[in-house]
Amino acid sequence: MKDHVLDKNYKKGNKGKKVKLIQEWLCLHGFHVMVDGIFGPATDYAVRQFQKHEELTVDGIVGKRTFGKLIQPILNSLTPLPKDEKSLGQMVVACAEQHWKQSPREIGGQNKGPWVRLYMKGKEGSEWPWCAGFACFILKQACQSLEVPLPVKTSVSCDVLAASAKEKGIFLGESRITDKSQISPGSLFLRRRTPADWIHTGIVIQPENEVFHTIEGNTNDDGLREGYEVCRRIRGYKNKDFILI
Repeated sequence: MKDHVLDKNYKKGNKGKKVKLIQEWLCLHGFHVMVDGIFGPATDYAVRQFQKHEELTVDGIVGKRTFGKLIQPILNSLTPLPKDEKSLGQMVVACAEQHWKQSPREIGGQNKGPWVRLYMKGKEGSEWPWCAGFACFILKQACQSLEVPLPVKTSVSCDVLAASAKEKGIFLGESRITDKSQISPGSLFLRRRTPADWIHTGIVIQPENEVFHTIEGNTNDDGLREGYEVCRRIRGYKNKDFILI
């Protein structure tokens, strides 16, 4: 992705999309500046503070080493995992945990920032909720690691995911759950609003009798569907359907 490539060195006085990306990553690292695409005094200061923190040359110039340190979390999330005879579900869980450890979250506005663009194939903004984008990105990463085909058609739409799962015969509606062991780790849950409308999705990490543990995107500690981060949650089974992996 273009977000992972530095086309030139950037310093005070520069403007543009790449400067905005640098500002996003400074904010994600805790050096909060205005994300406006203008490399002004505040951004220069924040870059120098970041360089000092990372024991880099403190010159205010974002070159290859500084940029690499800025985007290290996203590179860590993309590091291939060993197969170790993992099932697809186990690999989905491992990939989800690898991403969660890097604290993916929005920056610069609703559904915005480099993490959102990663999960949403470059798209971002208020009209692009990214819970399904996150879940499908993890599923694709797991399938690529194991060199196996996708079990379901991926989509940024929960409704499309549900329809594809039904077509593939791997959709499990809440009313058909007779034993929680039917739901294996790595499966996807779908929060149901109506019998034909699903509004949120995420990855099942561990099912239990009364609840299940998840890693999910575009949520927060309140469990809202329009949150701002990837986090772990504990959810009940009411109004949940599942895509079995």
